[in-house]
Amino acid sequence: MMKLHKKLFLLALLALLPVGIMGNAAMAAGGKAKKLPHNHWHFKGLLGTYDKEAVQRGFQVYSEVCSNCHGVEQLSFRNLGQVGGPFYLDECPAGFPESLDCSNPNENPYVKQIAAEYKFQVTDGPDEAGDMFERPALTSDRIPGPYANDNQARSINNGALPPDLSLIISARHHGPDYVKSLLTGYKEAPETVNVAPGQYYNEYYPGDMSLLIKDEYRDEEGHILKTVDVPYGGVFAMVPPLFDGVVDYADEEIPETVDQYAADVVEFLAWAADPKLQQRKKLGMMSIIYLLILSGLLYLSYREIWSKEH
Repeated sequence: MMKLHKKLFLLALLALLPVGIMGNAAMAAGGKAKKLPHNHWHFKGLLGTYDKEAVQRGFQVYSEVCSNCHGVEQLSFRNLGQVGGPFYLDECPAGFPESLDCSNPNENPYVKQIAAEYKFQVTDGPDEAGDMFERPALTSDRIPGPYANDNQARSINNGALPPDLSLIISARHHGPDYVKSLLTGYKEAPETVNVAPGQYYNEYYPGDMSLLIKDEYRDEEGHILKTVDVPYGGVFAMVPPLFDGVVDYADEEIPETVDQYAADVVEFLAWAADPKLQQRKKLGMMSIIYLLILSGLLYLSYREIWSKEH
């Protein structure tokens, strides 16, 4: 019986060996993305909070640039004016009626204006004739995306479906650093590779550039020459969305550069993915302080009670 078990074990080991070798060979042949640079984000850490002005600028970058291809379907306009949101108001600015409760996102004048003037309208209906119709958005509406449905999105983008950005920061490993690097990582493709029309090279996009190496950089058997390095990154169908000056900031002291735009839109998307972050951190800190005080009181009580026994 023991000999049978040993034979079965050896057979299983031999069966797995080619898989391991092939897996390692595939990894060796494939390319890899460039290491993400580390950024210092306001919202990271135990006491991290969102930079409200950066989130506002990030929403501007999203609405003027990113929204042409990507939606944020999990967000409603009113979320922009809720506590912790980029356009939240404790009280109304001068010139508005005192009866107006601007802390209510549905009455927030900035949020109402953003919704009413948003570039995409909301499909509503049916009307009395049974037809659907377009209307300006209300604060209660979800922020509309650029496409009516996924099929329309694919037909416009050569078969590619642009992802929704509501949770993109949470959905990607090292989300903030990854998104910022992706937005700033577009480069001219190295001369050793072929990039098809409609594809764009990005050194931070995970891909396998070894498949795109030109024939003149391969030997007769199709293997890549030892003197040729496989470039970092990969290619994908997203046109470089940002360039210097594409968005006009109201604050003239803020640089209008690709790096600044990318940092600001990441700040907005981080808030979109976790709009309650600041409230959770505040509650967590209060809980920690409470538990520390409680622990101190319990320790002092323990000492007081047991000191009388000795």
